[in-house]
Amino acid sequence: MPIQLDHLILKVNDLPASVAFYQEVLGLGAEGPSGPFEVLRVTPELTLQLAPWGTQGGEHLAFALEPAEFDAVFAHIQTAGIAYGDSFHSAENMQGPGEEDGARGPGRAVYFFDPNRHLVEIRSY
Repeated sequence: MPIQLDHLILKVNDLPASVAFYQEVLGLGAEGPSGPFEVLRVTPELTLQLAPWGTQGGEHLAFALEPAEFDAVFAHIQTAGIAYGDSFHSAENMQGPGEEDGARGPGRAVYFFDPNRHLVEIRSY
């Protein structure tokens, strides 16, 4: 499996209106709340998570990888000296991988920032 987008967190000004928009215009299925997010199903392997504007944290992209690819990318992150973490809220604690839920359920996850401070997650199921 090549690297795939697993989920994307998008901050919105009006959560109920945004959920309705993505359901009605694009036909996405609402899966309900998960923490501060409203989860919408894009495909069996991809979710859009809508966050109320002002939710702490930057933009967030999560990528799913096969276990061997995950291990190789994680090793590269470590070798390159990139700060990483085991959860969304502790992306630079130099611990991990952690166990977090994604579009397909729980899996190993590592979080780190890109040069623009967008939160990137790699995960494996």
